[in-house]
Amino acid sequence: MNKDQAAGKVEHATGHVKQAVGEAIGNQKLANQGIADQVKGAAKETWGNVKDAANLGADRHEREAQSSANDARSSVSAKIDQLHDKVNEKIDAHKTKERLKEKSA
Repeated sequence: MNKDQAAGKVEHATGHVKQAVGEAIGNQKLANQGIADQVKGAAKETWGNVKDAANLGADRHEREAQSSANDARSSVSAKIDQLHDKVNEKIDAHKTKERLKEKSA
């Protein structure tokens, strides 16, 4: 829960209390302030929910991007290793061929 969600819940609850007290003692201004506080609290809590959802989406996107980058690096690294091995095999074959030529000469 982020601070906007918490503050919104508190403000919303405070609004309910003000409304109830205002209605109980016949103070229309206090009851109306309670309704206004409920609206502000609900809006603030909703904003907090939006931020929370956006953060979750951003976190997921970051994890997916990191995973994709890791996969790409692994793939390139594997191809480099394969190429390295093939080139070394060719070099070794050439060396062997040259040594055989030296021995036969």
